[in-house]
Amino acid sequence: MQRWDRIEAFVEVVRLGTFVAAARELSVSPSHVSRLVAQLEQQLGTALLYRTTRQIHLTDAGTLYYRQCRQLFDGFREAEAAIGDLQERPQGRLALTSATTFGERYIAPLVNDFQLAHPQLEVRMHFSNRRVDIIDEGFDVAIRMGRLEDSSLVARRLCERREYVVGAPAYFAHISQPHALAELSHHRCLIGSRDHWRFAVEGVRREVRVQGRWRANSGPALLDAALKGLGLAQLPDYYVEEHLASGALISVLDAYRHADAAVWAVFPRHRQRSPKLHLFLEHLVSRLPSSLPRPQQDGAPQGAVSPGSEAGLT
Repeated sequence: MQRWDRIEAFVEVVRLGTFVAAARELSVSPSHVSRLVAQLEQQLGTALLYRTTRQIHLTDAGTLYYRQCRQLFDGFREAEAAIGDLQERPQGRLALTSATTFGERYIAPLVNDFQLAHPQLEVRMHFSNRRVDIIDEGFDVAIRMGRLEDSSLVARRLCERREYVVGAPAYFAHISQPHALAELSHHRCLIGSRDHWRFAVEGVRREVRVQGRWRANSGPALLDAALKGLGLAQLPDYYVEEHLASGALISVLDAYRHADAAVWAVFPRHRQRSPKLHLFLEHLVSRLPSSLPRPQQDGAPQGAVSPGSEAGLT
């Protein structure tokens, strides 16, 4: 059994990126994890990792060994899920990833409620605006925004989401409101995680590259800049609707608002029959706030979609 402990330590170090994170996941000390990996390398007679002061890298042998061992541990998790199927109750770990602000504001409270109802579950939440490979990084489900392309993943539409181009009255006191997309070139645009904004022109999706002297990869920072009159911003509804209602922000170019900004749950095809995932998705659909409109139709996962197509800064 010692070898399995060593293999598990190695897999978690690679999956999470550091010995400290792996130790936290395994509820042991970092020195114990380091010792287990060193013992595994000694058993195999080859180095698996290059260690530096700040990060680790896989050797060629380590890459091959991780790929094979990861499949074994995924198989173990699927076996646990099969037991859960027999018991008709969620079992094991529920690991999900979501864009940061949306995840913190909407998803985390719903996950916490779900665990209260199913305390036997182990929950892992990861919030990041980077593109996450949910299969390689061991997630059961990802919450994604916007248009989804074809891939091997399955998607379920959770709710609608709208994006607005907004500016403060103080900003429009010095420049007239734009009424056509071409007029954006005359405006100071506040740039988030992408430098192109998405619109619909006569039902056809169009992306317009924007320019400005302000940039940040933070939704709250982008909102604050817009409220203070620094320029125009394109932001999702859950950032701006309160400020639109109060008059602190003004929405422009509404005729060009694109319609493919829904919120989706995407997951590997082999998770489709998991009672744990099915119950969790039903929980999300039934409890998402009314400020995010419920989907018109509720049903089975809808087609194959991309693992990496979040729409803008969320």
